[in-house]
Amino acid sequence: MLITIDDVLTTQELATARDLLARSEWQSGAITAGPQATQAKNNQQLPESAEHLTALRQLVLGALNRSPLFFAAALPLKVLPPFFNRYGGDANTYGFHTDCAMRLSPQRGEGYVRADVSATLFLSEPEEYDGGDLTIEDTFGTHGVKLKAGSLVLYPSSSIHAVTPVTRGQRQACFMFIQSMVRDAGQRRLLYDMDMALLQLRQEVGESDPVVRLTGTYHNLLRRWADS
Repeated sequence: MLITIDDVLTTQELATARDLLARSEWQSGAITAGPQATQAKNNQQLPESAEHLTALRQLVLGALNRSPLFFAAALPLKVLPPFFNRYGGDANTYGFHTDCAMRLSPQRGEGYVRADVSATLFLSEPEEYDGGDLTIEDTFGTHGVKLKAGSLVLYPSSSIHAVTPVTRGQRQACFMFIQSMVRDAGQRRLLYDMDMALLQLRQEVGESDPVVRLTGTYHNLLRRWADS
């Protein structure tokens, strides 16, 4: 399931994030890549020692916490502290790879997070750079994603994906890994589709008896499938 969410960040939050990134020092993106991914990864990333990393993480997590669509699509149990990367110049691409299933939290004592859902929050406007498409393979083909700044794409961590070379300008983004309450991607998709249909039905017919009963079915399925 590939879901895009517009305007996750407000205009002011986006401006703050871009200002903090502009005042940050970057390192090679290989700092969070495994042995296989290192061969394909050629970008830059904020290290854990970056001065503004905590503020950036708090900004992004606060925005996610107020997004009902993010909750509906990811059903998050744990969100690994967000990371920030950029592409441009000689460090401009990330070849096809798959995300590691288990990610160790950079925050001491928090242990591992299972990566069920990956997310990219775009922080550069599409017209600011050429290339840099997030390319995701799934059972329905290959999809290129390039969203306006402040918007987010969610996709299964199990998918093969890449970032095409940035040939002009600079692409900045935040990337995240989420452990879902519902591990199975097919079950998450069914719950998301039902949730979106119920939302539309409420707008069209209100809280009718069938809508109330279908809402109960949604929550009963969530009880059956979710871990907490």
